[in-house]
Amino acid sequence: MDTMTLWHLSTGEFAALAAAALLVGFSKTAVSGANTVSLAIFAAVLPARESTGVLLPVLIVGDVLAVLTYRRHAHWPTLWRLFPAVAAGVVVGTLFLLWADDAAVRVSIGVILLVMAGVTVWRRRRADREEEGPEPVASRAGRVKARSYGVLGGFTTMVANAGGPVMSMYLLSAGFRKLGFLGTSAFFFLIVNVSKVPFSVGLGLIDGRSLLLDAVLALFVLPGALIGKFAVDRIDQRLFERLVIAATVLGGLQLLLR
Repeated sequence: MDTMTLWHLSTGEFAALAAAALLVGFSKTAVSGANTVSLAIFAAVLPARESTGVLLPVLIVGDVLAVLTYRRHAHWPTLWRLFPAVAAGVVVGTLFLLWADDAAVRVSIGVILLVMAGVTVWRRRRADREEEGPEPVASRAGRVKARSYGVLGGFTTMVANAGGPVMSMYLLSAGFRKLGFLGTSAFFFLIVNVSKVPFSVGLGLIDGRSLLLDAVLALFVLPGALIGKFAVDRIDQRLFERLVIAATVLGGLQLLLR
């Protein structure tokens, strides 16, 4: 594994990763999917392929904090409907990582970030449906949509830890209110991200050196989560999403042009 250790990072590089970890905590308790900015930062500071393995434990810490905060608001029928398709997407993503080198992963992450930025813009235009309840689990259209989003979410989360915008779009289009949205996505990503750990270890993306760096970065996730919990009812959502979209586009272009 070619991941830089904590001792090989410059002060500026460590500060960037710490800020990204802080944003992970914030995104998990306030704006799900905003951690695409964290993904861009990790991929810019670390080798792109290995950055996904370093970021994964940081995301899991954020997922645990989100579950502790919103555990009573999860909609389990939606989760059970998604998991089989997500598992298929994770397997496809793992096979891709077996083949892809750092350049291919970097380009893939950049493309995914740009696509997710477009997805987020489209999602905002459907935000008026947020006040509706979750769609019926047994509907045929609901099952087809769950499978489609599940496979895409599984692939993007395995290759680039970028499943947040995909699942955010799916949950909003299904009509979830804010707390149900946050509770359902919290359990979804905790389960999915933990299930990815054996795959990442097998691919050599997680080892003792990366976990040491993760242990330090995890200290920055908690304050981010606390800020998110405080801000979730106060944040100007539209302004923040505009900033996230702009940062995501810049991050994606930076990776493609690197």
